[in-house]
Amino acid sequence: MALIVQKYGGSSVGTIERIQNVARRVAHHHSQGNQVVVVVSAMQGETNRLLGLAHGLSKNPDPRELDVIASTGEQVTIGLLSIALQEQGYQAKSYTGGQVRVLTDSAFTKARILNIDRDRIIDDLNSGKIIVVAGFQGNDENGNITTLGRGGSDTSAVALAAALKADECQIYTDVDGVYTTDPRIVSDARRLDTITFEEMLEMASLGSKVLQIRSVEFAGKYKVKLRVLSSLDDPESNAPGTLITFEEKHNVEQEIISGIAFTRDEAKISIMGVEDRPGIAYAILGPVAEANIDVDMIVQNISESGHTDFSFTVNTGEYEKTLAVLERERAAGKYVAREINSDKTICKVSVVGIGMRTHAGVAAKMFRALASEGINIQVISTSEIKISVIIDEKYLELAVRVLHQAFELDQAPAEIS
Repeated sequence: MALIVQKYGGSSVGTIERIQNVARRVAHHHSQGNQVVVVVSAMQGETNRLLGLAHGLSKNPDPRELDVIASTGEQVTIGLLSIALQEQGYQAKSYTGGQVRVLTDSAFTKARILNIDRDRIIDDLNSGKIIVVAGFQGNDENGNITTLGRGGSDTSAVALAAALKADECQIYTDVDGVYTTDPRIVSDARRLDTITFEEMLEMASLGSKVLQIRSVEFAGKYKVKLRVLSSLDDPESNAPGTLITFEEKHNVEQEIISGIAFTRDEAKISIMGVEDRPGIAYAILGPVAEANIDVDMIVQNISESGHTDFSFTVNTGEYEKTLAVLERERAAGKYVAREINSDKTICKVSVVGIGMRTHAGVAAKMFRALASEGINIQVISTSEIKISVIIDEKYLELAVRVLHQAFELDQAPAEIS
């Protein structure tokens, strides 16, 4: 008997028919003698609808109240799925995040999980029940409802799997695994049998929508076995999906690049003519960090006559907030600048692979491929296993296709004998 945590996203539970399909899949695993905990998101589009109601009343609604509103979407889904399972003859019990006692901090709309009380779930599992838990939510120490940010149901599932010491955490989506890139852009994108946690962490942070980055971080930290599968496949097909593993591939010598990630949700802000002095980066970015805004790529130009240009990127959802912080600090005399420029018509494209550690020339091949199509690179960022570039958004799909071809990602690498 295995203990399995399964997570189903909004598209997997988007209709009554799909909820019934999920119930059949869960029942299949339970009937094989497994203990099953199911974590679900709100029905597709529901969270956007709920938040839209709030923003219809206020341009800047209270984050605490946003969490109260947004958390109700998952509450509907857990009730519906539990009823669907009961109709199929199974004992099922639903839990909100607060009922499970998922303890979080008080960072509304972006809360982090601090602890999970697993006793109630363990008792119910031992009595033969299937447990259905609302993802994306918890309570802080004061009993306030909190949510974990977009994609937070993935994190809920992995955290529960870690707390329960589950044998496997299965993330079900509308795709059958992790691909070399988005198949909607590159038709011959290839499903990966395995990918390392390190690579998946980079892919998630760079725009891959398959898994939320915090869920991958959590799985890596607590050694949770993670698998990505399709909720649309026949539950008896035993489709393997993609296993996210700590083991590097046996064919790592051939497979330099595992995938290409991208995101359109980037905005670049450039502060022109700031003083080139010790502490200027903190004077600019310190208040941005205090406003709970994540900064991505950072570039500072060479100083001329004691002044420099300082550029960085943020998520487009925090673009206006970032500009407001920068203008406030500038007006308060915290730094001096000639002007502040911004650009929301950019995107980020990245190549990822642990093979970069042992192969030279990856950057040159990437830059040559982009140059061959006349694509100008605005910003470059690198790590041990990834290279990211900022380019004009209109070239995104072309860039992804040309890089996928340049690194021959449509071809499965040969195994080392």
